[in-house]
Amino acid sequence: VQLVESGGGSVQAGGSLTLSCQASGYTVTACCMGWFRQSPRKKREGVATIVGTKITSYTDSVKGRFNISKDDAKNTVYLIMKNLTVEDTAMYYCVADSCSYCSDGTCHTSGGTLADKYRGQGTQVTVS
Repeated sequence: VQLVESGGGSVQAGGSLTLSCQASGYTVTACCMGWFRQSPRKKREGVATIVGTKITSYTDSVKGRFNISKDDAKNTVYLIMKNLTVEDTAMYYCVADSCSYCSDGTCHTSGGTLADKYRGQGTQVTVS
């Protein structure tokens, strides 16, 4: 199983970026997918999740600005980010796993642990 993120970069505040997560060896259709971010100054933060094609959740700080979507034919998950702020600067990681529930941008297993069995190498987003 491999998750490969792309689309990160440097952008000015107010700008937009679209991150992509290409999955191989894993079918995104039948699992919980999501994005989390982490920076040296902040702890890990779940950003957005998607189950199926319509069940989504977001952390409060990105609601109304970020949109997660999935293209089953391409086995790819996207994170469309708009109106970026310096607080969005972080390494963004794609994760996949089976899960029991998702809320506030994070999915959890039936045992209550984070549903992140598979993760990508990350893509850096820098907002200035």
